[in-house]
Amino acid sequence: MGRVLAVISQKGGVGKTTTAINVAAGLAMRGVKTLVIDADPQGSVRFGLGLFGNEYRVGLSDFLAGECDLHEIVYPTILPWLRAVLAGTVSDDGDHDSYHHRFSTSPMVRTLVERARERGYVVVIDTPPGLGLIAHAVLTMSENVVVPLQCEPLALQTTSQILRGVRAALADNAGLTFDGILLTMYEAANPASERVATFVRSQLPKELVFDVAIPRTDASIEAFAAGQPIVVRAPDDPAARAYETLAGELANRLR
Repeated sequence: MGRVLAVISQKGGVGKTTTAINVAAGLAMRGVKTLVIDADPQGSVRFGLGLFGNEYRVGLSDFLAGECDLHEIVYPTILPWLRAVLAGTVSDDGDHDSYHHRFSTSPMVRTLVERARERGYVVVIDTPPGLGLIAHAVLTMSENVVVPLQCEPLALQTTSQILRGVRAALADNAGLTFDGILLTMYEAANPASERVATFVRSQLPKELVFDVAIPRTDASIEAFAAGQPIVVRAPDDPAARAYETLAGELANRLR
């Protein structure tokens, strides 16, 4: 049986989707059968994986609406061991409220996840920012959770909120493991970035913060714009090496 890894954050713009994509790609490059699911109606996974043609139009939202079958929304990627389920037409039509309701109440999401797990896939789920209906539903069906946290002062205000949310999810899902907070967009030469990283590591138990931090690099921005994970496009870039380290650590935990 495979396992389910949720990637959640209290706010957007912290590298959540980039993390989901690169962790999934890093696992796949290790020969781990991996499925990345875009549960965020903004639908950014398609851009990070270069799956934005008309042939990739339908996705999870269309499956939940009963407009297509499961086999129609699972797409191959440039990596042989990586498959993707995109958000679907909800990204274009803007009707996010009904999508949030369907996701949180329909048994079809769990059916999708369970079928992937039965086939031995590690399922990586990218959730919308915040701890709303979708994030809560994803946490109830996950075994592992990673929380990206941008190294900027404003991000510190969300730390306690996200930890409370995970704690509440643990009460509903005894099988859930909080893998830790992942520091993202870290800039070693930036005093504010350094202060945030130091503060987080000093205030939280060591086991709640990953040792590796993801640096902000031009190559990682360019990779997303080019529709490729940074671990594929520029494997020698510091951000790619950091994601590779993270994927290796998670691979051991997810086995």
